[in-house]
Amino acid sequence: MFGIFKKKSEIDKLRDQYAKLLKEAHTLSTTNRKMSDQKTFEADQIMKKIEELS
Repeated sequence: MFGIFKKKSEIDKLRDQYAKLLKEAHTLSTTNRKMSDQKTFEADQIMKKIEELS
């Protein structure tokens, strides 16, 4: 009940951003391969940050 007021941790925010970037990369993979690769690279950078914080 009181979980609705709980703030997201830094790791949770990064995981959400990581998932969003991978989804965008997948969508772009059919139309623009270069942008898809860029989004995948950004997602990898975020995963490295998550691993550092864990």
